[in-house]
Amino acid sequence: QVRLAQSGGGSVQAGGSLKLSCEPSGYIYLDNCMAWVRQVQGKGREVVVIRDNEGRLTYGDSVKGRFTISKDVAKNTLYLQMNNLKPEDTAMYYCAAEHTLTIPPRYWGQGTQVTVSS
Repeated sequence: QVRLAQSGGGSVQAGGSLKLSCEPSGYIYLDNCMAWVRQVQGKGREVVVIRDNEGRLTYGDSVKGRFTISKDVAKNTLYLQMNNLKPEDTAMYYCAAEHTLTIPPRYWGQGTQVTVSS
């Protein structure tokens, strides 16, 4: 059974930093297609960053230069480092994964709330 276990998040003032973690287990691995997606209650999902299975990265325009996706193979963990956070970054953040980019991700973490106050 595939599972994406998330941790991190919380509340921070504008300009601060937070780091999210996502540990995959089951039939999904760090080298598969991984993404961070966020959603504000009542609004649609927004892709924060996608890393395809060849390691290519695509960041959303609103987070370029501030957010960084990375992985630690030894810890089997995917990270999202978020710097210079803004109130508009407030959302529920999800780790998502799939074996290929040709279909929407089937596997999702439980979500973690990020709240940025001004």
